[in-house]
Amino acid sequence: MRQVFTAERLWDGSRLISHPVVEMEDSRIRSIQSNTAAEIPAGARLLDFPGATLTPAFFDVHIHGAAGHDVMEATPDALHAVSRFLASRGTGSFLATTVTAPLDATLRAVAGLAKIIANAPVAGCARALGIHLEGPFLSHEKRGVQPGEHLLAPDISTFDRLYEAAEGHVRLMTLAPELPGAAELASHATARGVRVSLGHSNATAAQTRAAIAAGAASATHTFNAMRALDHREPGILGTVLTTDALYSEIICDGIHTAPEMVQLWWRAKGQHRTILVTDAMSAAGMPDGEYQLGGFTVHVANGRAMARGVLAGSVLTLDRALANFIAFTGAAVDQGLPLLTANPAAMTGLSDRAGSIAPGLPANLVAVDSSGRLLASIIGGQLTT
Repeated sequence: MRQVFTAERLWDGSRLISHPVVEMEDSRIRSIQSNTAAEIPAGARLLDFPGATLTPAFFDVHIHGAAGHDVMEATPDALHAVSRFLASRGTGSFLATTVTAPLDATLRAVAGLAKIIANAPVAGCARALGIHLEGPFLSHEKRGVQPGEHLLAPDISTFDRLYEAAEGHVRLMTLAPELPGAAELASHATARGVRVSLGHSNATAAQTRAAIAAGAASATHTFNAMRALDHREPGILGTVLTTDALYSEIICDGIHTAPEMVQLWWRAKGQHRTILVTDAMSAAGMPDGEYQLGGFTVHVANGRAMARGVLAGSVLTLDRALANFIAFTGAAVDQGLPLLTANPAAMTGLSDRAGSIAPGLPANLVAVDSSGRLLASIIGGQLTT
């Protein structure tokens, strides 16, 4: 069935189009025109979003679960539940993110995830485009909630076991740059097409720069689980904020990072190297209670996910992160949209699969108002909100 979407504006991943007319057929974009040149096809279903901006569906590169399920369950039912929930909140693509666990458990999880990732996408569901390994190569000092007993020193052979078990679907790996062997692993992983993100780290500035020289592309949940900023030893945080080529994630929920720090991050990194993530765990979209993250219990109350006395992921969704970002910084919605579309796609090397709207691509788009509030989510041509 043909459908036509119209709105005040469309941001296609690189430019703004006024008064767009987006035609969809068989779950793919057929054409994009302005209303001065377009005619609505006879019999097409028209969905109009007056005053809104249409944008590519969101891409979350750091998410552990939602809707009561953890991605490390690695079953079709669990991933389907997560994917359906994400689609309802405007997210069309994501990287299934592991948490540090016994190596055998992580190997089983990534093997199961690989089988699911290889399947055809399901209409109306977000699609896992790969795996983000958050651990085991992290700092004990800055491990946060990551189980210290399962952390490992950077090791190329261990990484290769994980990569092979995942059938090459590892797209991103968090790594603490101060650990012995970290630079060598960063170089090796980068050569295999895996983006390295620096995080859970107590690194000095020099150690951070060495990892960047070895190929690191991004920073994991900036400010969180990082060495504090010091005016004589800027450390990992100072280096992340001042290295223009490096991408940088942030959890914009007002809990993990205060609004003033989001402003600082935005001013330092700018529109082209910033990425909004959720770091959401299985409690996202669920009532307060006890939930699982990897193999341990997390207590959720009043928007806070806590385990062992520290924050354990979030219950954030990317649509809420966008609205928070606009409220915290005063940025226009146009400025915020790349942070959860084009930027994560570019960082991961997946710009051909996410982060843009163009003829021939799947009809994965959302409508937002000027405050970033989600008005509609259309995933695989299906209205999911």
